[in-house]
This record gives sequence, C-alpha cells and structure tokens, in this order.
Amino acid sequence: MDQNRIADTVSAADYGRMTAHLVSAYVRRNNVPVSDLPTLIASAADALIGLKNSDRTDALPDGKTTPAQIRGSITHEALISFEDGKGYKTLKRHLTACGLTPETYRAKWSLPSNYPMVAPGYSERRSAIAVSLQIRNGYRPGARKAAASRA
Repeated sequence: MDQNRIADTVSAADYGRMTAHLVSAYVRRNNVPVSDLPTLIASAADALIGLKNSDRTDALPDGKTTPAQIRGSITHEALISFEDGKGYKTLKRHLTACGLTPETYRAKWSLPSNYPMVAPGYSERRSAIAVSLQIRNGYRPGARKAAASRA
C-alpha cells in the first residue's frame, strides 16, 4: 500500500493508540516522573500528528544511494529491496512485479553494475546442492572433453 494512502486512513483513535504505545514503551525503559507524563504524552502525540502533516516528498528517496546504504542492503540471507524495504533471496521476481528489470533497478537507484540479484547465502546453498547432485550423478570435470576426443 502507498505511504500516502496509509497516512490518510489513520484515524484519531489510531493516533491515540500509537501515542499510548510509544509512551508506554518509553516509560518501560526510562524513569519518568509522574508529573512529566502529560508533557511526554502531548509531545509524542504532536510528533505523530506532525509526521502526518509533514511534506511527504522530502521523505521519499531521490534514487541516489550512498555506499553505506548499498552495503547495508546486502545481507547474507537476503537482499533488501530499495523499492519496498523488504528482504528477498532473489530480487528478479520482485523487480518484475514492480515493472523493473535488473538493469533499470540498478540505474534507478544508482547501484553499481555488479550489484547482486541473489543473496550470497542463497547462492551458496544452491551451489552446494548443484555440486552434490553432480557428484551423485557421476559428474567428472573434463569428462566431456575426454569423450569428445575419443570419438
């Protein structure tokens, strides 16, 4: 769902629940005098309402990624998509659903041409499976060359 539509559908009761959740989480970890609670609640509510009323265009990414963001998007088990912020083992199907190719995705987000489309851990597991299958099926490196030279 689009961020603009999410923020527009939040009701006043939802803001009250979010404020209560934020304040209770804060108070659980921090010592707050009882006399400061009304101020804390008001500032949390104001902050949430301020987020709704803020200009959302400045929060949207401009397509320029920093090297730190690029490094952070590549984890061992998943690649974090710059489109939706979720982790994927392979990006190709996700990008196709977004109407992008790997090349257009890299161009849109200013990613290097060698940016992976498959998570390293997933690639390692698939490689290990392929190697084990080849060994079980009698695969020998160079067997094709030897067979071709005998013929």
